[in-house]
Amino acid sequence: MTDLDPTAAGARVVLVTGAASGIGRATVDLLLARGSRVVAVDLDELAIEGEVVALAGDVADEETNRAAVALAVEAFGRLDGVVLNAGAGGTLPWEDPGAVAAAERIFAVNLHGPMLGIRAAVPALRQAGGGAIVVTASVAGLRADPGTWAYNASKSAVINLVRAAALDYAAAGIRVNAIAPGLTRTRIIEGADPLLAERVPLGRFAEPGEQAEPIGFLLSPAASYITGTTLVVDGGLDAGLGLLRT
Repeated sequence: MTDLDPTAAGARVVLVTGAASGIGRATVDLLLARGSRVVAVDLDELAIEGEVVALAGDVADEETNRAAVALAVEAFGRLDGVVLNAGAGGTLPWEDPGAVAAAERIFAVNLHGPMLGIRAAVPALRQAGGGAIVVTASVAGLRADPGTWAYNASKSAVINLVRAAALDYAAAGIRVNAIAPGLTRTRIIEGADPLLAERVPLGRFAEPGEQAEPIGFLLSPAASYITGTTLVVDGGLDAGLGLLRT
């Protein structure tokens, strides 16, 4: 088995997109701390110390995904795990003149990015004898909120994409799962009303590292019999209907 295992002989190689900040950066830091080698991909230039190589590029572009996998194989000789974390928000009101263009960009990053990432990574994972892919979805893919229709739609679609990919690649020993973060201190909620934390049963926003840990789990041998699932990491937000307040 080639799932991420810091105790196994030879460091595991993991590709992480959206690696410059937030959940992606916390995941890179966690993987490096546990002895992995990392290929870090982001739109922004990256400067990360350790067993890491960086690539600046857009995950909505097929060539970026191919180049990232090729970089992993060239730099480290193999690919064992993939974290498709890059995401985009910014939904505009339905009737805004720019709504369709904004939605297309959200779909390109949040849905096409993971699709292209899976397509690019599978041959290298097969070559390694199997592996694990984790996609960052969202509780917004499980429920909807006013004013976020494009983001909701993209994250809902990616959850079913993960299910489908898990079925298609199970026989190859490739596990495909997702996490569904709740409100987390990342760029996407910059400027959010702090009172939103009161709607979370645990009473606070998550820190990026609290999302990185479940990603690390899904990459690891501890999750060896888990595939096609979405792990909700939201402080209890999705457990209630939201109709009543205590």
